[in-house]
Formats: sequence, structure tokens, C-alpha cells
Amino acid sequence: MKITKSNTLFQLSFMPRLFPVNCYLVEEEQELTLIDAAMPYSVKGIIRASQKIGKPITNLILTHAHSDHVGALDAIKKLLPDIEVSISTRDAMLLAGDTTLLEGEPASPIRGGVPKNILTKPDRLLMEGDCIGSLEVIASPGHTPGSIALLDKRNAGLIVGDAFQTRGKVAVSGLVVPSFPFPALATWNKEKAINSAKKLAALQPALLAAGHGKMIVEPTQAMMQAINEAEKLLK
Repeated sequence: MKITKSNTLFQLSFMPRLFPVNCYLVEEEQELTLIDAAMPYSVKGIIRASQKIGKPITNLILTHAHSDHVGALDAIKKLLPDIEVSISTRDAMLLAGDTTLLEGEPASPIRGGVPKNILTKPDRLLMEGDCIGSLEVIASPGHTPGSIALLDKRNAGLIVGDAFQTRGKVAVSGLVVPSFPFPALATWNKEKAINSAKKLAALQPALLAAGHGKMIVEPTQAMMQAINEAEKLLK
């Protein structure tokens, strides 16, 4: 595991050279918020990182319910039974293994590693505009129907789950990057993914933190280039 710090954000990257899977610890005044739960084997590294920082993890927010983002969820909940687990109202269905599409949603099949047999039930269901500590929830459907991003209101750091990837290059979810195609192959709806990417770029974040790849400082131009490329290919 590799730990990279930027302001109040710690990126925990597992297998960074081969198949980078990131989760994040957001430092608050007295506590930490964990964003995503990576892979099942990640639990020890997550706990060690929080101990090194010296603050307890009190919240766990899931950006979406794919297996590489919820893998250590049950183990973390077992070790930290008082932790509050949050996910979007829509992706709570996926967390429970339900891939049913809702009325009015595009008929694209839900792709990627939808988890099976997750025991943990979310304590809080999130909607756009909800806040947990310094983080504001931004709805960003596309990779999954209920994907969310999280904006740190203190410093404009933006944690996007798989709405973008930075492994290989900065790319919108759904655009295949040959050196790391997996987020694209797991994307539910490309058109919605592009619309969400535009929404996130309009926030002009100071930092882009994705589920796969390095953090990018002052990322707006790179995000817009990625959006333009995705739009051209969608046509």
C-alpha cells in the first residue's frame, strides 16, 4: 500500500503499479472519514493508516457499489462497529446485489463487479447536497446509476470514485484507456457519465482524486480534455 497526502486528504493506493485501487481518508478536526473500502485484503492497511494519522475513522462513505470499492466493508464494520456507513439511495440497491433498473432509467445493463453477500447495511442513504463533515455529496450517475462524488468544502478537493480515472491518462468513465480499460468496461451508461463529468468539471476543483490512478492538482483543463474526447467517441 502506498499513502499519498494532499492537504486534508490521504490516498491509500493498493497495488499501485499493477492494478491501482484507491480509497481515501479525509481528515477532520477530531476524526477521519473513509471514502470507499477498496478490496477485501485492504482492511489492515486502512486501519494502519488511520492509526498512523492518529484519529479514529467514524464515517465510511461509498461512492458506488462495485466490488473494488466495497471489498473491505464487512471487515471494517466488524472491527469498527460504531462506524456510520453511507451510500447513495440508488446504489444501496446494488450494495444489496439488486441490479434492477428503475423506471425512467436508460436500459443499459448495469456492469462491473456488483457485490454479492455483503452483510453490512448502510446507516445513511445519501442524496445530492447532503453533507458529512466537510464533504458535500454530488450526484454523478453514469458509472453506476447511483454514483456520487464528494467535494471538500474547505479546499475544493474532489473525490470522484470512478466518474474519472487517472490511471494511464485522465479519462471519463466509459472511455477505454488501453493500458487500464477496466473502469470503462464496468460503466453503466456513457451518456450519463459524460453529463456527470461536465457537472464535476464545472466545480473547478483544486484536486481530482479518483478510484484508479494518481491525484491530479488543478485538474479542470485535463477534465475538460477528457470530456471532449469522450463526446467525440460517443458520436
